[in-house]
Amino acid sequence: MAHPSQLGFQDAASPVMEELLHFHDHALMIVFLISTLVLYIIVAMVSTKLTNKYILDSQEIEIIWTILPAVILILIALPSLRILYLMDEINDPHVTIKAMGHQWYWSYEYTDYEDLSFDSYMIPTQDLNPGQFRLLEADHRMVVPVESPIRVLVSAEDVLHSWAVPSLGVKMDAVPGRLNQTAFITSRPGVYYGQCSEICGANHSFMPIVVEAVPLKCFENWSSLMLEDASL
Repeated sequence: MAHPSQLGFQDAASPVMEELLHFHDHALMIVFLISTLVLYIIVAMVSTKLTNKYILDSQEIEIIWTILPAVILILIALPSLRILYLMDEINDPHVTIKAMGHQWYWSYEYTDYEDLSFDSYMIPTQDLNPGQFRLLEADHRMVVPVESPIRVLVSAEDVLHSWAVPSLGVKMDAVPGRLNQTAFITSRPGVYYGQCSEICGANHSFMPIVVEAVPLKCFENWSSLMLEDASL
């Protein structure tokens, strides 16, 4: 998760987020190179009193500065499109979860089970245990099996919300009357935090998202316990 004075992204916890981090570094290096070249040209133009007639009028230079930006745009566009299609790819999900946004909490329904659903509210500051994070902890976590394709169906009951977990590279708008879907695979066990990323009213800051990735055996035990509690 994020920490104070952090400048970069959170550590990637899914293959898609790793690709996004690599693309960010790739695009940033191109930006640095362009900025350095432009700064050098500006300094050279300001600091020198000499002029060159071949620079003032040169077909070769005009060809270069027309073709070079097109090549740079292609170098940025191709990996960007690849990641865009990867993010939309949903291959044989092992678990499907429906996340519904409300004012101001989330409700989760595991559609592969007959009666496995719960609401997830933020834990108030005065009720936090030592080591828990203010404004990020929820009383019920969304538990998923690690290294398994997870499909999340996202919608809302009242106003616009957005289901976002940065370390998983997931962000999907929750629109009333519309069912959006996204998918992710957790690379390792852990607890991953997110928040509603669409301004949804007075308590917009108080509807956190907590995803807990556990081994498959632990997930099966958790789902069995939840089903037993629901039957009682």
